[in-house]
Amino acid sequence: MSPHSHQNAPSRALVIGTVLFYLVAALSMVMANKWVLNNTDIPLFFLCSQLVIAVVLFMAAHMVGMLQVPIRLDMQVCKGLIPMVGLNVIGLSFSNYTLKYVDASFYQVARGMVLPFTVGTSFFILHARPSLRILLACSIVTIGFFIGVFLDGTQVSVVGVSFGVVSSMITAVHSVVIKKSLEVVKGSALHLSWYTNLLSAVLLAPIIVLAGELPSVLELLFGPNQAPPGEMSTLSTFMLGSAITGIFGFLMSIASLLSIKVTSPITHMVSSAVRGVAASLLGKWLFHDVITSGRASSIGTILLGSIYYTWIKHLESLPTKTANGHAYEQVRLEDVEAGKSTNKGPILP
Repeated sequence: MSPHSHQNAPSRALVIGTVLFYLVAALSMVMANKWVLNNTDIPLFFLCSQLVIAVVLFMAAHMVGMLQVPIRLDMQVCKGLIPMVGLNVIGLSFSNYTLKYVDASFYQVARGMVLPFTVGTSFFILHARPSLRILLACSIVTIGFFIGVFLDGTQVSVVGVSFGVVSSMITAVHSVVIKKSLEVVKGSALHLSWYTNLLSAVLLAPIIVLAGELPSVLELLFGPNQAPPGEMSTLSTFMLGSAITGIFGFLMSIASLLSIKVTSPITHMVSSAVRGVAASLLGKWLFHDVITSGRASSIGTILLGSIYYTWIKHLESLPTKTANGHAYEQVRLEDVEAGKSTNKGPILP
């Protein structure tokens, strides 16, 4: 490795700091969401409040020079992002409904089919044929999902699991659409996050009315909101929860980008696995969730399959080596089927 590569490599402190930042932000989002959803019945208005706070923080960061986002909206960009925004609103809404109806410790199981659905979506839409080892990883994750839903023995909400499955499907399609959406904003993930948060908040406003949440919203904002001594009122819980999730939602826009750019994909997936385990433990501690051996086995199996998938993707991305030690770039399967070749010589290690 050249000295130049050593200079560009992120320091260990930066990697550790980024991973911890990502973990804290993600865990805070899930726990604060569950806390508010346990005390209110307006998940869509709660989601809209989070998005509005994130948008305000984006604007404040732009004004002080921390970030540069397009305050003047480009209508062509807005039109190009309609599929992305629509999927984002539906996906986040269903995720909130999932968390409302299931325990915090079970949330990861309810949305455990994200990986298999993503691989399937990539195959049908992008014609990206998965390897047998990738299919094995997806099978492990699927087994983990079925263990948690059908073999645990603990009663789970059918409505919550249904929301989780649909949410997983939408997330899978979203991961495909995001690639095309990045082209609309000329490859800027930051601009994409800005547009997505802003337009999603605008789109959610009429949906809140159509979903019948308006009377509950008015009661929350203008009702008596009395609470027993020593406890927070429903309005105070909602406002504090919205502030926490809105701030961390904004930070997550940065944390996810940093976690992928600064760390390797393996580190990113391992940090996601740690987050899953920590979320289960926090759910037991904060909300007194019951974690049976079946549920623990389900979470562990899903995490094992996810980590194995990332490891296989990492191996498949590496160039193969010949007997003389030279490395050759692998030709993608779709290129072989199309009769194409990379036409590139050996890459010296």
